[in-house]
Amino acid sequence: MMDKCICRDAAISGLRSNRKSLGKKMNALLQRLEAMFPLRYSVMVLCGFGVLLALFSLVAFRVGWLALLVCAALLAVGVHDLRQTRHAVLRNYPVIGHLRFLLEFIRPELRQYFIESDSEATPFSRAQRLLVYQRAEGEASNRPFGTQLDVGRQGHEWVNHSMAPTRLPTHDFRLWIGGTPGQPSASVQPCSRPYHASVFNISALSFGALSANAIMALNKGARLGGFAHDTGEGSISEHHRLHGGDLIWEIGSGYFGCRHDDGTFSERRFVANACDPQVKMIEIKLSQGAGPGHGGVLPAPKVTAEIAAARGVPLGQDCISPSSHSAFSTPLELMQFVARLRRLSGGKPTGFKLCIGHPWEWFALVKAMLETGITPDFIVVDGAEGGTGAAPLEFSDHVGAPLQEGLLLVHNTLIGVNLRSRISIGAAGKVVSAFDIVRLLALGADWCNAGRGFMMALGCIQSQTCHTGRCPTGVTTQDPMRQRGLVVPDKAERVRNFHRSTLHALKELVQAAGLHHPGELNAHHIVRRLTDTDVRLLSNLVLQVAPGALLGSLSSQHKVFRSYWPLASAHSFQIGAGEVKTA
Repeated sequence: MMDKCICRDAAISGLRSNRKSLGKKMNALLQRLEAMFPLRYSVMVLCGFGVLLALFSLVAFRVGWLALLVCAALLAVGVHDLRQTRHAVLRNYPVIGHLRFLLEFIRPELRQYFIESDSEATPFSRAQRLLVYQRAEGEASNRPFGTQLDVGRQGHEWVNHSMAPTRLPTHDFRLWIGGTPGQPSASVQPCSRPYHASVFNISALSFGALSANAIMALNKGARLGGFAHDTGEGSISEHHRLHGGDLIWEIGSGYFGCRHDDGTFSERRFVANACDPQVKMIEIKLSQGAGPGHGGVLPAPKVTAEIAAARGVPLGQDCISPSSHSAFSTPLELMQFVARLRRLSGGKPTGFKLCIGHPWEWFALVKAMLETGITPDFIVVDGAEGGTGAAPLEFSDHVGAPLQEGLLLVHNTLIGVNLRSRISIGAAGKVVSAFDIVRLLALGADWCNAGRGFMMALGCIQSQTCHTGRCPTGVTTQDPMRQRGLVVPDKAERVRNFHRSTLHALKELVQAAGLHHPGELNAHHIVRRLTDTDVRLLSNLVLQVAPGALLGSLSSQHKVFRSYWPLASAHSFQIGAGEVKTA
């Protein structure tokens, strides 16, 4: 028995040895073949054999035209790959190397539909997008079986509810901007035509960045829902006017719609647009969250007749948005420009939008308000997390203050100089849910704007091809054929539904907190988890300034005020133009 076992073990050992030897020989053979003719060319060679076989089939049997065309085309691609010098992958892997580019091209879609979880995608997760889609389509957005969020993770936030919830008659929450009909603002040259705005409106989205059909659907939805539509700096196009929805006219550094031929501000053209009854407010754009401090150029081929007419620029020439304004160069001049536009518009609410950068520049604006007595009717704070059609990566990722920090600084500075009651504050930056609105109102905003949320209500699928002209849903393209996919009446209803459903959810949150209006929300109502065992009210974590505190000693104030408030001057945006720095 033992001899049999020994013989069997020897046989197995011999087989293993022979197998290893055979494997080494095969590897050596493959290496020699690879040296003589690289196997990575095998697909192209097979295409060549395919051509020969197809030719033989045609001669012998008179069939094979399709095979010949396919194989010949692939062979031609392979020859081109070997001759081109741009892509090393294609030179080394003719024909088959194109699979790499194909897979790379469809990678976002593969991730979006098959790989990513509901909560991991950016800038908006699948769960966030689904919420918008459901509300836009009028479907219930209720969730069964509990939250999918990790309520124990650091940074999780919630609203404290009341044991005595309220019952509100409507979700149509509104606020007056520019004073009230019976009590104008205390500003010099005050607003005489205040606007009764919704607490949730469409953020700045320019025609040109968005398609004509998208603009028409947004504006019709705004009219149906009774909320405002910000034009973006691309000015007011015929598509904004078609359905008569309320407009906030944004005026950027290019003064589109109100410019002379040399690009400077034109009073005459401004009055022609600003006095239109459809225009409810005037917004001066100082900067935007996605690309603050960066100008832009719309290339000549993209300046169509419609865009040229809306912006007041020459057809077929580069359309330039400078990085700064030419109508003013100091904080005092900006305040005077605000008063000028308010007067020229017939007393409509006039303000500005900015993403906070250098704190002393913002402080300089506030000091200019104090010195002149001119206050804007509103300020829109744009967060660095905001979106745009296209911006340099470094600007999108690393320039500008996030919305929370910018909003807190603006809100508290105005409180600190006793101007908060005269100026309404809007907030924009990744707002898609009622909780997003609640949180921003609790931090100091009076209303919120959303851009990408309403784009998703139109059908945007976050393909992130806005800058290519190949938007798959027709939202951000000027291609007439692609735009046809966006049917205005249907999408306008979706826009209205999204707004209405979001405000209905806001109403339920306000009721649960025991309040009567979103304007009663403050940082005491929001709780944030810091660690596994530590949670705090936002009011104990965020910046808070007492009324009038910046008009006296700064010794007990936050370091940002102690360091930069004395260095700010109403006469210049430059640091150090104010008083001597205090400790």
